[in-house]
Amino acid sequence: MNGAVKLHDGRSVGTAEFGAADGDAVLWCHGGPGSRLEPAWLDVEARAAGLRVIGIDRPGYGDSPPAPGRTIVDGARDLLAVADHLGLERFATVGVSTGGAYSLATAAVAPDRVSAVVACCSMTDMSYGPARSTMSPAHALDVWDAPDRDAAIVAATAAHGPHGEKLQGSDGVRTIICAEDRALFADAHWMGHAMAAFPAMFRWGLEGYADDRIADGTGWIDFDVNAIRCPVTVLHGTLDAMCQPVHAEHTASIVPNARLRMMEGHGHFSIEAFVIPTLKELLAGDHPG
Repeated sequence: MNGAVKLHDGRSVGTAEFGAADGDAVLWCHGGPGSRLEPAWLDVEARAAGLRVIGIDRPGYGDSPPAPGRTIVDGARDLLAVADHLGLERFATVGVSTGGAYSLATAAVAPDRVSAVVACCSMTDMSYGPARSTMSPAHALDVWDAPDRDAAIVAATAAHGPHGEKLQGSDGVRTIICAEDRALFADAHWMGHAMAAFPAMFRWGLEGYADDRIADGTGWIDFDVNAIRCPVTVLHGTLDAMCQPVHAEHTASIVPNARLRMMEGHGHFSIEAFVIPTLKELLAGDHPG
């Protein structure tokens, strides 16, 4: 099910629901680039697990128009507004790659409402130099180093192509991913959903992606991870070349109640297969609305 939620400031936020309609609520923070459709391939697993997974477009992706100058906490507030609209008192959050910061920020801003967090293949606080230095020069460092938003969009477009075509070409992610990721790319079920989501990822060109990098480039300065009270699993593949394990190690070291779970032989994409089982473990005995 897809739908747009109208916010108090007049903006709209795109949403899509998967899994069990009456299940435990999970707000899904997609990667960058990404969209509300990212968890679609896990629909059957989520339904079997009794989870209601709600994908939410950040501004500049899918059905959410760009919001220049947005911060990570602004994204968290959008999640809370969607939860309010849906009547959710309690919910878990999942953050994939770029989305990890948004899932954690929501738990920091609303600790009484977030029951659990899974930060999957997630970037850490980008003020941490050892992690920042591992990021792609073209896809991250050049965007962070841009003098203004317009230049950041130009840099992001040069790295991805105007419609993300460089991600699929010979110079795309296939050249650096591990065997488990390559197997996932060869899976018709996963790839079918990935290709179906591609237009939403780049509906606004690279505006959303540039705004993601602008928001996280200065580090986690607008929320305090020490405010997080729920259990957190930092889920990461040992062979993740796009967001190296140092990110997970640092996040687990600074987030209270965090458990680091490194999956041997998995990479940036195949690790998502472990999100639903991990959520089930975290939510055992806790039933968000």
